[in-house]
Amino acid sequence: MPTPLVVSDVAKSFTMHLRDGIRLPVVANVSFSIKAGECAVLGGPSGAGKSSILKMVYGNYAVDQGQIIVAYGDRLVNLATADPRTILGVRRDMIGYVSQFLRTVPRVSALDVVAEPLVARGIDRTEARDKAAALLAGLNLPERLWSLPPATFSGGEQQRVNIARGFITDHPILLLDEPTASLDAKNRVVVVSMIRSKKAAGIAMLGIFHDEDVREAVADRIIDVTAFAVQSEAA
Repeated sequence: MPTPLVVSDVAKSFTMHLRDGIRLPVVANVSFSIKAGECAVLGGPSGAGKSSILKMVYGNYAVDQGQIIVAYGDRLVNLATADPRTILGVRRDMIGYVSQFLRTVPRVSALDVVAEPLVARGIDRTEARDKAAALLAGLNLPERLWSLPPATFSGGEQQRVNIARGFITDHPILLLDEPTASLDAKNRVVVVSMIRSKKAAGIAMLGIFHDEDVREAVADRIIDVTAFAVQSEAA
């Protein structure tokens, strides 16, 4: 699909139930689309709503109003109103995600953490583990760590596992939330190359990058989130 993600007139607020139900608007009138093979970056200061937008696209945050449209099978799905089962299916088949933090699973090896998204899509486990190994090697994670649970890894090591897990599939849409935040310069270069490869493969990407060098290297377009900011009623 030439434009696999369309966000139209989306608004988000939070209700502070412990403060007499005060409503805190975050963003409004959020509208943009991402083309296949494009990496668009959400720009703006901390607190402007970048992470909230990314989480709404992934279905982690509910939407007050508006539409988030993705192609799913032979139909268009509005993630703003979709039921939980549909959202899970879209995540499995359509939207990859690299967060800032790895959700570690006790006793599961780093290799299997990375391979799991492919296994969930029906790929043979041996093939999935081979691809996971190639990604971890490319990200310079020592092979001695592959068979260990990543809970005790350093922040940078965990993030490399996280990146490999997010990049292992061929999802048409890939969300990137500060993927290089915990990485050294050598591995930031690796991730830039991985993003460029995804672009060449026609993947539509939406990301947040506080690292200016990485942002300049991968961004085709900056979406200024301050244009969507709204004043809080509690102000």
